[in-house]
This record gives sequence, structure tokens and C-alpha cells, in this order.
Amino acid sequence: MALELWETLKEAITAYTGLSPATFFTVVALGLAAYYVISGFFGGSDHHQHVPRQYEEQMQPLPPPVQLGEVTEEELKQYDGTDSKKPLLMAIKGQIYDVSQSRMFYGPGGPYALFAGKDASRALAKMSFEDKDLTGDVSGLGPFELEALQDWEYKFMSKYEKVGTIKNTVPVTDGTSTSEPAAEATESDASKPAEDGPAATAHVETPAIAESKEE
Repeated sequence: MALELWETLKEAITAYTGLSPATFFTVVALGLAAYYVISGFFGGSDHHQHVPRQYEEQMQPLPPPVQLGEVTEEELKQYDGTDSKKPLLMAIKGQIYDVSQSRMFYGPGGPYALFAGKDASRALAKMSFEDKDLTGDVSGLGPFELEALQDWEYKFMSKYEKVGTIKNTVPVTDGTSTSEPAAEATESDASKPAEDGPAATAHVETPAIAESKEE
């Protein structure tokens, strides 16, 4: 069956083109090659120019991580990826990591972009994307959530470089201010028996004096 179709095709090529089948297919192949060469020079020039630029931007070497030291949560928000000149940072359990190499995940438009520039410990533990969970407060979490958070922390420690810590904003009580009232209270307590002593003595001695007078 296939042989009959091939013979019929050769006869049709010869009848309609006046060329032999070998010559006909050679001309077709040369025409296709010429088409791709011409389209490469004109039609696809923009595509070939833009694609390498995008890859070049992605493949540019990242600057070395900058050590920030201790910063506040408000200062950390400056490194959420909106400014391409600044590193992309994120914190877990108060430890800040440079996640610039994973900008496609944590940068603007990425699936975890809302975690950038924040301590997202609670959100990662609960795998939550709600604003109320974008905090470093891990109080009230269950054992499974704490274990999940620990896994995230190990991942960040092994993959990203730590560049700082979040400053503790809890007010510290001044020891001198608390000790002074205690000292005053101690002094007042110590002075009470001394004040009551003479009064009590006088009260006790009064009957004795009365008896002596009667005698």
C-alpha cells in the first residue's frame, strides 16, 4: 500500500512540476532553509535580543551580604525587595538572613513576597499568609507548629547567610528605681519598733509609778 502511494506521488510531482522527485524535494529543502535564515535576520531579531538580557540580569553576580548588626523591625522593612539596590532580607526567630539569591520566591511578585522585610516566624510555623501572623511572636504555638518553624530555621541557617538580629523592644526595668522603694520600706519597717518601743514602755511603766505614789 505504501509503495503504491509513493509511486502515485512521484507521478503527480512529475506531472505537475515537470521535475523529478529528487529534484523537487531538494528545491523544497532549500526553500525551507532560506526561510529560516531570513526570518532569523528580521522577524525574530527582537526575541533574540530581549531573552539574553533577561537571563543576563538574573545571572548577574550578587553583591556580598552586608552585616547589619542589630536593627529594629521598622528598619528591617526597608529590605523587602522594593528597592532593588538593597539586599532582600527576612528574619526567623529574631535572626535576620539575606535571601537575595531567592528573589524569585521572596522578592516582589514571588509566592512568599509578603514575608520579606519582616520576622515571619509565626506565619512560617502556621504556614499562614494572614497579616496578623506576620510577626516574630511565637507564643501559643503547638508542638507541630514549633517543629515546622524549627525546620524552616535549619533551612535558612544552611542556605542563607545571617546578617543581623532584630533589636529587642521590650522595656528593661531600671534596678535602682525598684531598689530605692524597697530600701525605704525596709527603713520604715525598721523604724516602727523603735517608735513603738518607748510608747509601749511608757504605757507599761505608768502603773508602776502609780503604785509607788500610793505607797
